[in-house]
Parts: sequence; C-alpha cells; structure tokens
Amino acid sequence: MGRTGTTRRRALMVTGAAAAAVLTGCSTEETEEQERRRTSGSVADPARAEAALRRRLATASGALLDQYDAVIAQHPALSGQLTALRAAVAEHVTALAGPAVTALPAVAPPAVPADAGAALKALATAERQISDAHSASLVDAEPELARLLASVAAAGAGHAYLLTKRDS
Repeated sequence: MGRTGTTRRRALMVTGAAAAAVLTGCSTEETEEQERRRTSGSVADPARAEAALRRRLATASGALLDQYDAVIAQHPALSGQLTALRAAVAEHVTALAGPAVTALPAVAPPAVPADAGAALKALATAERQISDAHSASLVDAEPELARLLASVAAAGAGHAYLLTKRDS
C-alpha cells in the first residue's frame, strides 16, 4: 500500500502540475491577447490625444489672437505696440494647430476695457494664463510637441512682460 500510495501521490502531483501549466498557458495567452488588443488600439490613441491637445491649445491661443484683434480695433493707437506680438500669437496658433487640426471653434473675445492701460493689462493677464496652460500641458505632450509648448509658453511670458512694461 505504501508503494501504491506514493505512486498515486506522484500521479496527482504530475496531474496538478500539468493542470497548472495548462491554466498558466491559457492565462498567458489571454494576457497576450489582451495586450495585443490594448497595444493595437493604443497606436491611434497617442495620435488622437495629441490632436485633441493641439486643438485645445490652438483654440486657447486663437482666443488670445481674437483678444489682440479686439484691443487693436478698440484702441487703434496701440496698434504699433501690439502688431508684432499679435503676429507672434498668430504663428503660435498655426504651429500649435499642426497638420491634424483643420478648423478651430470660434470663441467670442472678452469685452475690451475702455481704458487703453486696462486693455493692455487684460492682454497681459490673458498671455500669462495661456502661457501657464501651455506649461501645464507639457506633462501630457509628446517630446516634439512639448518642445513647441515650452517655446510658446516662454514667448507668452515674454509678451506678458512687454505688455506690462511701462516705458512706452
């Protein structure tokens, strides 16, 4: 009985090991299949995520561009001071939109203060907010877009400084 019991135990152990291997194999195949599905779907996801990020950032910069246009229309005397900054913001919108973004949603510009100094201050505040938004988005951006965002954010901070500089 001793020998039969030992043989039986060994048979159970081998059967158990085989069952474990089969289950592990199924589990591995399932995991590999899940990984394949996840990976094949994620190839398009980064592109979609970047396009959505670009659209959001370009829309925000487009609203800033509209604000520049509104200030220039309300205060034509500021045109000389604002034209170069406005042109830079227009280039930022184009660069941020990239090839994947075809049309940006229209955003109504905020009301322009009647006082020219207050209008410049409002533009400086908007530049800082957009610059901060671009900086915050660096975390979600792919490397190439992150470099662009860093440059645009730095330019926006420079614009904010120039708009508040009082020697003009």
